[in-house]
Amino acid sequence: MKELYRSLGISDSVYSYCKDILDSLEDRFKEVDEVREYNQLKVIKAMQDNRVSESCFQGTTGYGYNDIGRETLEKVYASIFKTEDALVRPQITCGTHALNVALSANLRPGDELLSPVGKPYDTLEEVIGIRESKCSLKEFGITYKQAELNEDGSFNYDAIKAAINEKTKLATIQRSKGYLTRPTFSVKQIGELISFIKGINPNIICMVDNCYGEFVDVIEPSEVGADMVVGSLIKNPGGGLAPIGGYIAGRKDLIENCAYRLTSPGLGKEVGATLNVNTAFYQGLFMAPTVTAAALKGAIFAANIYEKLGYKVVPDSKEKRHDIIQAVTLNSEDAVIAFCKGIQAAAPVDSYLSPEPWAMPGYDSDVIMAAGAFVSGSSIELSADGPIKPPYNVYFQGGLTFDHAKFGIIKSLQALVDAKIVSL
Repeated sequence: MKELYRSLGISDSVYSYCKDILDSLEDRFKEVDEVREYNQLKVIKAMQDNRVSESCFQGTTGYGYNDIGRETLEKVYASIFKTEDALVRPQITCGTHALNVALSANLRPGDELLSPVGKPYDTLEEVIGIRESKCSLKEFGITYKQAELNEDGSFNYDAIKAAINEKTKLATIQRSKGYLTRPTFSVKQIGELISFIKGINPNIICMVDNCYGEFVDVIEPSEVGADMVVGSLIKNPGGGLAPIGGYIAGRKDLIENCAYRLTSPGLGKEVGATLNVNTAFYQGLFMAPTVTAAALKGAIFAANIYEKLGYKVVPDSKEKRHDIIQAVTLNSEDAVIAFCKGIQAAAPVDSYLSPEPWAMPGYDSDVIMAAGAFVSGSSIELSADGPIKPPYNVYFQGGLTFDHAKFGIIKSLQALVDAKIVSL
């Protein structure tokens, strides 16, 4: 094995350092596998209860009327998330699009949107209008407030209470950290926050951006009071097989609004051809608990490797995980670039390319992204990215198999060693 790693560019010192850490993680990985098994059975039960059949794999064209595969899949998602309804569509292009559909469908001019968890993910800033953009919520007369988190990353309940007023219509709760180093929120914490908000005004819609969090726990935010949960199929729930798409699951009236916003008033869920993606959507969902577990193990491995080297990591090496993302504060632009070059070099696709920072749409600084993926931009596949600005955090996620995630992390460390940024 050491010889094979050597042929892939891994030095003996890096190999030995990583192997010692890996040998210490058996108990942590066992916990991940227990959650994986529970969620795998949950997915199977939802598919059986909703009578998934071979005919569900046939796609439709044109208007997409009477698409039994699409309709059954949405019932499966509703069963898994324990919601009244769901919208699962290839016409949803990404997680940001899914969030925009959910927000714009359920907010009206004069309403106010609240983020009780501080700054939202960068790409939502233009959706909301924090950064000026065409067709933002701000342009349609929807105002915005946010309550900052406490210094330790916990909810500032006094600030949240002060921010809520008669115009507050919807609270958006981002589960994962985005390009921040705050902790990711557990489902239990999200439930407590929703209970607090509903205690002030039970009519406030609570929406959770569930990206990167699906199947990490045995329950989802929709089981602790969330009115809508939103995510991307090229992250956890697509299992690496979905080529595009997003989902919104929740209260029936809210999902109906989302369907009208996604397609057209008067059409709603009745239209939307699935072409040839149904099989990938079903099979990806079936694989999602296993793929998510592989990504989680990779994140745990990465945290242990970099924390031991003295880098700040979020979550730390021993914390319970609530999403698949591992943040590492590398302290310099050169280190972020070297890390991402190592991840790219470990890819099965485009491994010979070298990622460079660039001005990516939706972000306020140059961003470097490493991802040699079978599905372009899929962040359930092995990838790493980060904004080129202090404190120079890199965000590592994904891995369809743990073996690949492990190799990617080892390769990232080798790149830092080769650049003389790290010495073992």
